[in-house]
Amino acid sequence: MKIARFTVSGGEPRFGIVDETEIVVLVGDPMFVGYETTEERVPLDANVKLLAPVIPRSKIVAVGKNYADHAAEMGGEAPTTPLIFLKPNTSVIGPGDAIQLPRESSQVEHEGELAIVIGSIARDVKKEDYADVVFGYTIANDVTARDIQKADGQWARAKGYDTFCPLGPVIETDFDFSDAAIEVRVDGELRQSGNTNQMIHSIPEIIAFASSVWTLLPGDVILTGTPAGVGPFVDGQKVEISIAGLGLLSNPAKNR
Repeated sequence: MKIARFTVSGGEPRFGIVDETEIVVLVGDPMFVGYETTEERVPLDANVKLLAPVIPRSKIVAVGKNYADHAAEMGGEAPTTPLIFLKPNTSVIGPGDAIQLPRESSQVEHEGELAIVIGSIARDVKKEDYADVVFGYTIANDVTARDIQKADGQWARAKGYDTFCPLGPVIETDFDFSDAAIEVRVDGELRQSGNTNQMIHSIPEIIAFASSVWTLLPGDVILTGTPAGVGPFVDGQKVEISIAGLGLLSNPAKNR
């Protein structure tokens, strides 16, 4: 089931189930009120704008160096336990929204990733119970100011700017993450090509590890790492991330 958060002609955000060329409108956020419909159907046309499918209530948890080839291109080995960090929820934008490039960086890079959307309060989750706390999956771009990351020696500023976490286009509640191709293109040029089966730490392991550190709340998002091929993009370019089964997340870049 594909869950969308959307507006029609700039109206109030609503939630719905994507049914081919239409959205079946829901009473409210299905994470909290279930899948009751209003019986209204909205055509997926120019009047509909898809928004970020979720705005995390408290945090975005991200996993660094979770693909061996990406760890190697960053000049190190993959960590033996998940390397986790936080991005603020103010970094979230939706499909089509502009990634704003900060003036103080000359090297902003894309990182296409599979994202987990948490659906219930989760603390000390066992690996075998991971599915009990997952609402669904979507696509993310862990945008990073690489020069700032290197200069600061830690990652909060470099990965936390406003607009540095595009999410979308929808949440898929029934997704097979065991073998899904990930591709990133900039202005049509293929930059990253990987597969979720290359993850070092699996999704059950990531959820268990993250929930042993922080209590995860409904709506929190976990980014699961990026394959090799990260690289810069600049003002006027378009970054497109596709994951098989989840669709395409596209965002233009512009100078802030």
